[in-house]
Amino acid sequence: MLQPRLDDPFHLTACLTESCNLHCIHCYTDCNRADRVPDLSPQEWRAVVDDALEAGVIKVFFEGGEPLLRPDFLPLLEHTARRALVYVRTNGTLVTEKVAAALKRCGAGTVCVDILGATAATHDTMTGVPGSFDLACAAVGHLLRADLPVIMTIIPNRKNVAELQAYLELAAALGVAKVSFLRLYPLGRAKRRWPELALTVQEMMSAIAALRKPPGLQLMHSWHPNDANCCWQSAAVRADGQSIGCPYLREYVDFGNVRETPFHETWNHPQHRSLRTTPIDPHCPDCSATQLSSGGCRAMAYAFTGRFDAPDPLCPKQNNGIDFRELPSRLLAEIPVDPGTPGT
Repeated sequence: MLQPRLDDPFHLTACLTESCNLHCIHCYTDCNRADRVPDLSPQEWRAVVDDALEAGVIKVFFEGGEPLLRPDFLPLLEHTARRALVYVRTNGTLVTEKVAAALKRCGAGTVCVDILGATAATHDTMTGVPGSFDLACAAVGHLLRADLPVIMTIIPNRKNVAELQAYLELAAALGVAKVSFLRLYPLGRAKRRWPELALTVQEMMSAIAALRKPPGLQLMHSWHPNDANCCWQSAAVRADGQSIGCPYLREYVDFGNVRETPFHETWNHPQHRSLRTTPIDPHCPDCSATQLSSGGCRAMAYAFTGRFDAPDPLCPKQNNGIDFRELPSRLLAEIPVDPGTPGT
């Protein structure tokens, strides 16, 4: 099966900042680390967005770090929302009634709120900040009352997997219509704490199979048979300007820096073109039949096999005996001894 082909992307993830007011133990961005490069300026981010929209992007996903820490975020949101569908991902701790109204006024389409467990004890352990659970739950209420659709997002792992059913019930009680289960990737702090967080494929599949969705609640997840290879449609820019195709490829690829190379040129980088067009063989027919593409996630394939053209080992039919509780020696060798990061 060949991958779908696009001359231009239609989805951009803008990772606006590597600053955050939380200290999540799994943070892929490794926010606030001592050696971080300064974020793109307001003018630089506006130029990236304009270039992307002119190239055909119709959906922009703003995330961080915490995007609401940037004083220029709302003007950038308003500027973008005039020409694209806009999603915002936030930890919710800065979302007051006033902020929710401003997000609505500036054109946010959907807001994703990271709530990392069904209880304050679990969530606050994950974030490293007491009280963050209550603030995130309150944010959901502020956003819904501002007439903004909300998706609650969680990364299932060993610390919260026992609470997934309660998590769905929490979402329903808060009035949320959609919940998204995101994958745990061996990136940033998650890579350093992998043994205490990672689940096996079978543990994750069993946890999903045991769930009973409350009436009216939609559950989205990227496990079998919803295992998409989305490189064909997506582009992403890191806070320091590196074009990386997807936030989960942030440590594995470099398509150029938008401070020096126009965004659309980075989309046409040879490696990015290869990720979009190379057929994955073998691939799981169950997933390819529903996801318009084959092979599953390229970031997970590379992380555990060292090959971008390998099947996604998080698919139970393509796992080939890989134990996700153990990182490959190649990734272990990349873990810094002293990262200089708060909260780890």
